[in-house]
Amino acid sequence: MSIFVDDDTRVVVQGITGGEGKFHTEQMIEYGTNVVAGAVPGKGGQKVAGVPVYDTVDGAVEAEDADASVIFVPPAFAGDAIFEALDTDLDLVVAITEGIPTQDMAKVNKRLSETDTRLIGPNCPGIITPGEAKLGILPGNIFESGEVGLVSRSGTLTYQVVSNLTERGLGQTTAIGIGGDPIIGTSFVDALEAFEADKDTKAVVMCGEIGGEDEEQAAQFIAQNMDTPVAGFIAGRTAPPGKRMGHAGAIVSGSGTGTAESKIDALNDAGVPVGDTPNEVAEYVEDFL
Repeated sequence: MSIFVDDDTRVVVQGITGGEGKFHTEQMIEYGTNVVAGAVPGKGGQKVAGVPVYDTVDGAVEAEDADASVIFVPPAFAGDAIFEALDTDLDLVVAITEGIPTQDMAKVNKRLSETDTRLIGPNCPGIITPGEAKLGILPGNIFESGEVGLVSRSGTLTYQVVSNLTERGLGQTTAIGIGGDPIIGTSFVDALEAFEADKDTKAVVMCGEIGGEDEEQAAQFIAQNMDTPVAGFIAGRTAPPGKRMGHAGAIVSGSGTGTAESKIDALNDAGVPVGDTPNEVAEYVEDFL
């Protein structure tokens, strides 16, 4: 099985006529993703990679029965693009865009709470169920179908860990990059809850980083709610207080929370082994299985 996406997912690409949108649409289709439509205001009637383009998401959903969207829209307009997707009651929206203003995401977050739509991102690589569908920019060739779920704040770290898993013959049920911004849709806890409910996921990898308290909250959830074994990795161990480490959410406040040490301690207390390297994480998973 899988979580959130599979080969039945019908995808509309918002921003499909742009350079990034067109390129990754072609990549998603090549992987086998069921991309049924694009949506770009004023571009209706065109085709990109054989995919019909509509002026609105609503028009695309109505015509092509889409149930998910992927957003490749510039930061200044991406908040509006998410709002448009939420207004169509899609099951899933994946926002790849980096640099969406925080005030825009605060408004999105309020609207999101009023819907049943799941948002992944923004500033994320997307989601993949190996062999079935990928929504986003993940390199499909490194993934392999199997029994390991993965959730990560970092796209690059996702690729490294997955590569180590695949090299050991440890395939994945679904891998999710939730994004590194301060305000995102799907959290670690959301993903962990879904993996725990998936009967085919036999182990989970959680890749976090410094900043915020999401990993500590995830550790509490694991301790109280999960029977599925979890292995962890925390990036940014040597970062000094106040240092920004690439992601907008990866800043240590200096208050003693959000540090690598506090996250590792919380995970260890929850029974989660935390690897010093991605390869060591794969070793832990191999031991689980």
